[in-house]
Amino acid sequence: MSSFVVKTKVYSGVNAFNYLKDYPIKNACIITDPFAASSGMVKLLTDVLEEMGSEYRVFSDIVPDPPMDVIVTGVSKIMDHEPDAVIAMGGGSAIDTAKAISYFYLQISGKTKPLCVAIPTTSGTGSEVTEFAVVTDREKNVKYPLVDELMLPDIAILDPRLTLSVPPAVTADTGMDVLTHAIEAYVSVDATDFSDTLAEKAVKIIFKYLPMAYDNGHDIEAREKLHNASCMAGMAFNNANLGINHSLAHAIGAKCHVPHGRANAIILPYVIAFNSGLRVISDDDCSKAMRKYAKLASLLHVEAGSNRQSVKNLIAKIENLSEALAIPTSLAAQGISQEDYKMFRNEIAAAAMVDACTPTNPRKPSNHKLRELLDMCYYETAL
Repeated sequence: MSSFVVKTKVYSGVNAFNYLKDYPIKNACIITDPFAASSGMVKLLTDVLEEMGSEYRVFSDIVPDPPMDVIVTGVSKIMDHEPDAVIAMGGGSAIDTAKAISYFYLQISGKTKPLCVAIPTTSGTGSEVTEFAVVTDREKNVKYPLVDELMLPDIAILDPRLTLSVPPAVTADTGMDVLTHAIEAYVSVDATDFSDTLAEKAVKIIFKYLPMAYDNGHDIEAREKLHNASCMAGMAFNNANLGINHSLAHAIGAKCHVPHGRANAIILPYVIAFNSGLRVISDDDCSKAMRKYAKLASLLHVEAGSNRQSVKNLIAKIENLSEALAIPTSLAAQGISQEDYKMFRNEIAAAAMVDACTPTNPRKPSNHKLRELLDMCYYETAL
């Protein structure tokens, strides 16, 4: 038995903001990041709200890797405002912050859930259609994935105009995050035919359109395709969950402050090799994962005469994409010093073992195996 649920209503395309006019929003709280607030992006939203006769307040004290103190401040502002709509606008950090603020506000106040609208300005997290939010404990240098249906947005607005100013490096990092979402959802132990369909489409879009958007950030078609792929991958992993790629990336980001999508991109080839058993005698879990990875290789037209070689070809294709996007090939090349790596290696592995994404990984890891995998990622061990 399996289930697949999509509760968020998605509006996509240029001028998708206009769909908000279908909703009786009277008193909105806009949660956004400083760049979206100062660059004029938010005006695309507030112009529509003003046409609707809606009142609104803007909370823009958002920072990357949302810490608890910012969330607490946001909860206080919402409790004073009591909005009928919470509108999150920004990258993954802004949307995750808004979801966490709404969640804790509901827990404390006991009020009816306000309409939750998510408007991403990057094509990466898929947070606009998931019940996940990642928050940071800065004192402990730990990232905590929160998972609760209350955090699932009611509406997602996908307007590609918001992504035209995203710089190439961020386009690359967030795009590789989408690819990792799709691949991890595809091989998850909770994957279904429904999540697989979305994951497959997202993978195909990323390989075609991510290099185009990276080379020309104002290619509106490529931007729209990436925005849609991010949303599709979000729907896939919201139902199937993820795996140790994200578990490790969460911990590496918290300890070593590597951008999330970049950490995922660096780790991805090594996780695929681990899950498919390329370096060990395959067990049943490895064999199943290898078949799924080989199917992706076929989808991308790099299949070979055996599943093992097909997986190797898939890894090579991912590595070629990363190279085209100027993404480092190891944690050392990313700039993590050997001293810091040795200091945090055991803590990263331990944190990944208890991460919410680990239980659905296709191959059961151990602390020892994760440390070995990290060593391969740091020292760029040949696969």
